[in-house]
Amino acid sequence: MTTVPGTQVIGRVAAVLRAVSVAMPRGLGTSAVATATGLSRPTAHRLLSSLAAEGFLDHDPLTGRWVPGPELYLLGSVAAERYDITGLARPIVRSLAEATGESAFLSARRGDETVCLLREDGSFPIRSHVLYEGIRFPLGVASAGLAILAFLPDPTVEAYLESTDLAAFGDSHSPRRLRTRIAETRAAGWSINPGLLVEGSWGMGAAVFDASGQPAWALSLTGIEARFSRDRRPELGRLLLEHAHRLTQALRGR
Repeated sequence: MTTVPGTQVIGRVAAVLRAVSVAMPRGLGTSAVATATGLSRPTAHRLLSSLAAEGFLDHDPLTGRWVPGPELYLLGSVAAERYDITGLARPIVRSLAEATGESAFLSARRGDETVCLLREDGSFPIRSHVLYEGIRFPLGVASAGLAILAFLPDPTVEAYLESTDLAAFGDSHSPRRLRTRIAETRAAGWSINPGLLVEGSWGMGAAVFDASGQPAWALSLTGIEARFSRDRRPELGRLLLEHAHRLTQALRGR
């Protein structure tokens, strides 16, 4: 297999930038970046300093933490013209939160992960804080990632399950159990996470499809277990699917 020159460095830089961005708004210290990326501390510091010199990161000398810099903002502003759907999605996410009373989210597929882009809180005063804007999960872990994974083509799903180790998230994320949950999601149309990440914090999700019919985003709801009773889940699922369809249609009409 031929290795493209420089790919290791690019991979490390990408890992550093992701680690810092996920830790917003507080940022990360050098040691925390090294831990998050699996790099040695000297290597992490060298990359962080180089990125800061180019304007991609900033360093707070008082706290010792690294945060995204102005160049990332400028590049992101340009990329947003093609990839940002939050303006279109926000009213729909807000409508979902208002209709259910729960916290509603929009997440995007990014490779083998989902990234939370939007959060709108409903009227119910007790909330789950497992999800927040910027957090990433592997596909199949949170309800949004399960909803997306379930509607990918079978060969893609199998290749992912065979190559991905989700043992860190517990036995409920073994390939065998995920296959069962994928089948259940396909049958219902929506996914459910019955407190598998944090005990007592439940979630449900529905896929949002791009112009080619692939699941590229997901809407999801999170809340306490009592709010996701067996009797209420069909209604929550119906609302999720209704809002996911609205967003899918809106994206196709852009």
